[in-house]
Amino acid sequence: MTDEISKLTEAAATAAPALDRRGREWRATLLRAIADELEARREDIVAVADSETSLGGARLGGELTRTGYQARLFAEVLDEGSYLEAAIDHAGDTPMGPGPDLRRQLVPIGPVAVFGASNFPLAFSVPGGDTVSALAAGCPVIVKAHPSHPETSRLTFDIMWQAAHRLDAPDGLLGIVFGQDAGAALVADPRVKAVGFTGSLSGGRALLDIVGAREDPIPFYGELASLNPIVVTAAATRERGTQIAEGLVASITASAGQLCTKPGLVFVPSGSAGDSVVARAADLVGQAGAGTALNDRIHAAYGEIGGRLSRLPGVSLIAEGSRSTEGPLRIRPRLLSVAAAELTADATEECFGPATIIARYDSDTELHDALGRLPASLTGTIHAEPSERDRITELAEVLRAKAGRVLFDGFPTGVLVSWAQTHGGPWPSTNSQHTSVGTSAIRRFLRPVTWQNAPQFVLPPELRDGDAGVPRRIDGRLRLPR
Repeated sequence: MTDEISKLTEAAATAAPALDRRGREWRATLLRAIADELEARREDIVAVADSETSLGGARLGGELTRTGYQARLFAEVLDEGSYLEAAIDHAGDTPMGPGPDLRRQLVPIGPVAVFGASNFPLAFSVPGGDTVSALAAGCPVIVKAHPSHPETSRLTFDIMWQAAHRLDAPDGLLGIVFGQDAGAALVADPRVKAVGFTGSLSGGRALLDIVGAREDPIPFYGELASLNPIVVTAAATRERGTQIAEGLVASITASAGQLCTKPGLVFVPSGSAGDSVVARAADLVGQAGAGTALNDRIHAAYGEIGGRLSRLPGVSLIAEGSRSTEGPLRIRPRLLSVAAAELTADATEECFGPATIIARYDSDTELHDALGRLPASLTGTIHAEPSERDRITELAEVLRAKAGRVLFDGFPTGVLVSWAQTHGGPWPSTNSQHTSVGTSAIRRFLRPVTWQNAPQFVLPPELRDGDAGVPRRIDGRLRLPR
């Protein structure tokens, strides 16, 4: 096992400078070729992924579309070039005295280990966002395949490698390993310079321990656990309570609740309007069928954590989805309730699956006290009416401190890949200041370098004199390419 990992990481380390020398244009061509090849094999990919995950052809087809789209979007990031943060300060007098010629931009960090996620066998796995953002940055990638979909991982890896091979890619550009021990060895290998991980908090902690034990600790970008609280105001319950309840249950049960942005806690005011929201949500959950867990571990954890939550003081189970005996690993939707004043840290544990807790609050003070006790999340959502400007502003400030994405009058499931997207947040949702979705995800796999009084031939093309074709800050002023 160690010899196999060493061969992969040595090949990746050798490929890293060759990949950097290929430049932005070649890497953009590579990403578009990968997207095209994945699309050409759509039918095969969806069939294999469905056989391993039971997510369904429609869901997996949409995920494959997203996977190709994000590869092409990162190709556009390379074309545009602002991600380099290129800056030039010419030699000259400054308030601090004579200054040298300084030229700075971001460069690839080196080989990256990417861990595939169980719940997205395409968009967050072998051909997913971590992989394509690292390749866009100029970093070779070794993927640790997720055991929930090994055949999908192997198929998509082979497709990506075929696309790269046709472009005469450097050997070692891509690699793949299987198994927990291989993943641990990969993180410990000194030639790996960063890790991208989407998974459980416990899994992330285990890998962080390995990183911390290295002689040279490296960046670990983990997307881990998230409660994704929703706050519903009294005015919103009166005006559109039924609509909110229906949207909530749809968000909870989508993909059997196995989404990192599933809302796990919903604050609903006490009173008759709030009662109607809860009653409608309970009715819909009771009608909902069971879903299928992605693996044995998720199935067992859902039962264990759900049972633990329902036994907490003040927590009651108010609705559960219909039983189903069809197929293994079935999980039933659950709706629980607790008074916001009785909400404890134990009740804020993430339950990965189609379950959520409704916390009833009697006053704004009680609501804000409860929000203050919550762990940070990927998202925080407010349902309010336009007339509640002061309340919306106050809630937005509270949630901004606890989330990377603040939503208004919507639901957090569904993460658009775009220039303005953030999929991250304070611990324990992530352990970094970066996003794993959106164009700025590339920043995780880059580091800054400054060249001082360097000859032109040493500089990257984007820092040489003349029009470099990318936005640059020259002597303090932003200059766009001609």
